[in-house]
Amino acid sequence: MDAVDQMFAEFELVYHNQYQKAFPTLEKLQYAKKLWFSNLQQYSPEQVLRAAHQAIKGSEFLPTIRGLLKYCEDELSLYGLPSSRDAYIEACQAPSPKANQHWSHPAVYHAGKASDWFFLANNPESKAFPIFERNYQILCQRVRAGETLEQPIPHALPEKAEVTLSQDEQKARLQEIRSSLKI
Repeated sequence: MDAVDQMFAEFELVYHNQYQKAFPTLEKLQYAKKLWFSNLQQYSPEQVLRAAHQAIKGSEFLPTIRGLLKYCEDELSLYGLPSSRDAYIEACQAPSPKANQHWSHPAVYHAGKASDWFFLANNPESKAFPIFERNYQILCQRVRAGETLEQPIPHALPEKAEVTLSQDEQKARLQEIRSSLKI
């Protein structure tokens, strides 16, 4: 919410007349901030402020929520990163083994791994998404800072293939196990 407050303060300074017409009363301003917050809460405060600054640089008119959302999405797409929500859905829907999947971006895999695949699969979204989103945002910041994340390396096939035992060999092994367990 602090990022939304700061964004509105900057919009007031830059778009003074438009801002006053759009939010003539304190009641409308408070309602607008709540509305913007509910639509922007999936993005980190840093992303929201960067998007606001891009909107200020790119438009002489007060941006709409949709316009600001576009700036938020464009920032991630410049690096090939999906939105936090899309990344979460991709991570949750990926079958095992996770390293063998084709990921939209390595950050999605690494965020899922950091969040713990078991945790993501066995907890409700209300509990799992904030953990995943935090890990994903950290990875997104690293990507924006120039770090290259590696795609996971799929497991290689074993050098020696396991051969199925004959029935006699299976019975002999079973007898060995029974003997060792004294059954």
